[in-house]
Amino acid sequence: MIIEIRKAGLINKGAELMLLSVLQKMKTVYPEATFLVDLDPRHIVKCFPKIRAMGLKYKPWFWYLGVQWGDFASLIPKKIRSKLGIVLDREVDIVLDSAGFAYSEQWRNRMTAELAYSSSRWRMTNKKIILLPQALGPYFSQEVKENVRTFVEKADLIFPREKISYKYLISVVGQQDKVKQYPDFTNLVKGVPYDGLDMENLNVCLIPNYRMIDKTSKNVSEAYLPFMIKCVRYLVARGAKPFILVHEGDNDIVLARNISDEVGGLPVIMESDPLKIKGILGKCDAIISSRYHGLVSGLSQGVPSFATGWSHKYSELLEDYGFREGILSVDENEEELYAKLDIIINIESNADLSSRLTEKSEKLKALSERMWENVFKEING
Repeated sequence: MIIEIRKAGLINKGAELMLLSVLQKMKTVYPEATFLVDLDPRHIVKCFPKIRAMGLKYKPWFWYLGVQWGDFASLIPKKIRSKLGIVLDREVDIVLDSAGFAYSEQWRNRMTAELAYSSSRWRMTNKKIILLPQALGPYFSQEVKENVRTFVEKADLIFPREKISYKYLISVVGQQDKVKQYPDFTNLVKGVPYDGLDMENLNVCLIPNYRMIDKTSKNVSEAYLPFMIKCVRYLVARGAKPFILVHEGDNDIVLARNISDEVGGLPVIMESDPLKIKGILGKCDAIISSRYHGLVSGLSQGVPSFATGWSHKYSELLEDYGFREGILSVDENEEELYAKLDIIINIESNADLSSRLTEKSEKLKALSERMWENVFKEING
């Protein structure tokens, strides 16, 4: 059995955490299966060593000018493909899509069009197609809606991960048995210890995200950096010991350094292992995250976590954990902002919130286990 884990990134730490989560579950049930990722040739040099270290194979997959250039890998002799760990699309039996947040009009038509076309060709060769829990929508244009109808028709199971994504999807395709709402599944993955930090002197983690600048309105974009700086200064004034964790990419590093410089120098942590990142977050007293999976990693471990977000997925995640008030607005007045930050600074209110989050987390983990039961049932027929 050859199983593709699609859209599982090795650059974005949230995407890599999803990849590890899928592997962890699937290998317990299908230990003899071959697992692979789809890989854009532009990322081969950067990702190939990690793919091999994880025991994965890869499928060349690159759309450009309406052509799937990955198909040309079939011109490589089979013996060489085997040696390099290359698998052709036609050789795949099961596709597990773990895109996270791709099939939305926020990314225009490109991603929905690609999935519509890909799922159509996969259906012709009887592949199982399962969209693991992810954010979906919104959808406005008729072109995008038609693509959505196509990939829903071709898929075997689709799991919107919160109620707004579910509503966006069924508004286009109607209610269907194959469409079931389940939460983000990385809540089941356990972090590993990280020995490189003195957590006695670093207790509140801030995770910046460049998407708060390039995917938001001009007002939000301009207010984001001053807002993060304001949060840090208040935390420090109240005796907290904040630090910054970079979750992805060069733009986030620049943001982290700008925040650090403006407040006189905060520790900036850049860790490449997503399991160690989750381990770090689990040891924190509190988190302020602009990265979705940084937020999941905190909440799922009962760590009081606030969010700034650029899409519906942030507020919906906090709603799942019964902490809707955990959304921070960059234009929030100081009195309201500081009152919220006091919740995580005060020992008693922090402990009470942690207890409530832990209780919710256990219920959401049970739902994730149920989601995997649905996946295994579908695969096993």
